[in-house]
Amino acid sequence: MIRNHEGLIKSTDGTELYYQSWHPENEVRGIVAIVHGLGGHSGTYSNIVQHLIPNNYAIYGIDLRGNGKSPGQRAYINSWNEYREDVGSFLKFIASSNAGTGLFLFGHSLGGLIVLDYVLRSDQEKPALNGLIAFTPALGDSGVSPIKIIIGQILSKVYPRFSMNTGIDRKLAARDEKVITLHIEDKLRHTVGTARLSTEFSSTLAWVQAHASQLNIPFLMMLAGADKVTLPEGSRNFFEKITFTDKELREYPESYHELHDDYGYQEVLSDLQNWLERHL
Repeated sequence: MIRNHEGLIKSTDGTELYYQSWHPENEVRGIVAIVHGLGGHSGTYSNIVQHLIPNNYAIYGIDLRGNGKSPGQRAYINSWNEYREDVGSFLKFIASSNAGTGLFLFGHSLGGLIVLDYVLRSDQEKPALNGLIAFTPALGDSGVSPIKIIIGQILSKVYPRFSMNTGIDRKLAARDEKVITLHIEDKLRHTVGTARLSTEFSSTLAWVQAHASQLNIPFLMMLAGADKVTLPEGSRNFFEKITFTDKELREYPESYHELHDDYGYQEVLSDLQNWLERHL
């Protein structure tokens, strides 16, 4: 039986962020803290929950500001530092009530860039992590039209809250039509971006790529070879620049962006679990 909890976590600036967690009946062996991608939320990882809970992992998920059940204009941030502070508050909350339990940080899509930025920034007060997982991370070109990116960059200073649809085809999420239908029917999902997010994303991406060699934590990267949402080439380039020896790249050639929901997800989650087991 899986026990589910939900509640609010106060970020550094006082914003109350929605979170939920799933726990096994038995003693927890390790914790996976999930940071979702653009337009997603904490409730979109049920396959991961169903796979890891029976193996006595606990899963925590947060709705970043402007997403899911958390407050804020959809996809808007004043600066990337807000995401960084949100993740920091999330991890401190988890660590405070799970002392001594192995903790892994997992970022999907835009969340992959968010967690890499968080880990790479120097801060001595961070909770200890057993490892970092980047799941189809946004580390290069994306399915967003270059014209829309240029519009965002132009408007960021004069109209930062300008919002428009990203234009990414929902059918690029997965090959399974049932998954696409669930995405469309999910009222908590959104498909927009903002001008300020566009420029903050670009500058953060450049910074993270430039500091790849400073990553010094056990690292697992999982890529979808047929990903047209976050193209894998940028992630491969990032991975090659990492000098830390405990790094692993898993790529699934035919898979689409939502690796955890697409056909063959069982293999993906088995590989994820095996890596977690080796790093507990």
